[in-house]
Amino acid sequence: MSQKYDTIVIGAGMSGLAAAIRLAMFGKKVCILEKHFLTGGLNSYYKRGKRKFDVGLHAMTNFVPRGTRGRPLTKLLKQLRIPWDALELSEQKSSLIQFPGQSLMFTNNFEVLREEVATKFPLQIDNFNRFVTYIEEYNEVALDNKTFMAKDVAKKFITDSQLLEMIFCPLLIYGSAWENDMDFSQFVIMFKSIYLEGFCRPSGGVRTILNLLLEKYEKVGGELRFKSEVTKIIHSNGKISGVELKDGTILECDKVISSMGNPETMAVTTGERPEPKVGPLSFCESIACLDKKPKDFGFDHTIVFYNEKDIYDYKKPNTLFDHSSAVACFPNNFQHDDGDTEGVARVTYMANYALWKELERKVYLENKNDLFEKSIETIKRIAPGFDANVLFKDVFTPTTIERYTGHFEGTVYGSTDKIRDGRTHIDGLYICGTDQGFLGIVGAMLSGISMANLHGLME
Repeated sequence: MSQKYDTIVIGAGMSGLAAAIRLAMFGKKVCILEKHFLTGGLNSYYKRGKRKFDVGLHAMTNFVPRGTRGRPLTKLLKQLRIPWDALELSEQKSSLIQFPGQSLMFTNNFEVLREEVATKFPLQIDNFNRFVTYIEEYNEVALDNKTFMAKDVAKKFITDSQLLEMIFCPLLIYGSAWENDMDFSQFVIMFKSIYLEGFCRPSGGVRTILNLLLEKYEKVGGELRFKSEVTKIIHSNGKISGVELKDGTILECDKVISSMGNPETMAVTTGERPEPKVGPLSFCESIACLDKKPKDFGFDHTIVFYNEKDIYDYKKPNTLFDHSSAVACFPNNFQHDDGDTEGVARVTYMANYALWKELERKVYLENKNDLFEKSIETIKRIAPGFDANVLFKDVFTPTTIERYTGHFEGTVYGSTDKIRDGRTHIDGLYICGTDQGFLGIVGAMLSGISMANLHGLME
């Protein structure tokens, strides 16, 4: 073996970059191996003509004002030594949970949601407040937390089924690997990051975050190899020894931190190994560039969590996609518009990977067009005053996600087999990212930092 590293990090997504930066900051010889030619993983970017698009990033969660102490965002910035101002964050204006006959608005001021619940569900406000107190006092990031379902806990406090469904809706679609429920620790992570803290967006989108991470990684002397797909994780006598790349190159190391997912990591591990479940949830998304901004047709919300049923049916649909519920994001409606002349609307539906995968090319393209038309119909239901013309459109499906991330079956939130402490059956092989258990962009970076601290610096 020609080269030896202290740690090899698989994947240049948010968690992998953060883990590698943290290790390199303390003098570790680190190499990130990325199978594609871009960083970001599930949260990356691309260009179509002169237009630049984010992948994955509707909004960044966990917003807190500069100077706030002890919160996830400020913890990660401190750990990576990145100044708060460098993110150039713009807060959401407001977001909406829209169900039949009822809606709840929330902002980055939690009291707005509390007042909404008090006004629209007056018999539940005391229960809601008790639940919030319970959530605030729960340590959701403890690495020894057991897995148990959130609705079992929530039902002990919230007795109105519609309010329960509405509270869960944004948290499920923004983070749950489980159908119609989620692990309670992850529920608390999402509740705090979306409701108690809030949505924001870096100026320039996800590129701003990735450029900051790349600049920091270069400064601390880390190595990054693009087009370097890991096809084999090598170990002997139960201990990690290196990795083999698709081109046959073998790299030796003492430790591997993998951000490629639990099932995906196990699939390239030699010998007897666990077989983690592949998560059932994938999505499709339409992006519409418009000749008007949302404010021009009288719409001011940043994100709408839309559902046409009394029950929020969060599961893999039996059809190509389920347009009875959606997340619609209007990036112009953050408090500081980036100055783009065009309006943008993004609509995300739950989708069935297997059905998309089996389509022939011509039929696949026809269904992408149908998906886009349904997305425009959804926008019109959410914003009845919509009268903009579409200047440009783009659509991606679960097979797109699989192709560009390597996640089996286009899974976005990973396996239901989470590994909170990151340890696998092989000494020196660790998991970070979604399948470690932290969620969102901030959570992904904190996952990388936590695993680097625990397994690369403390051990």
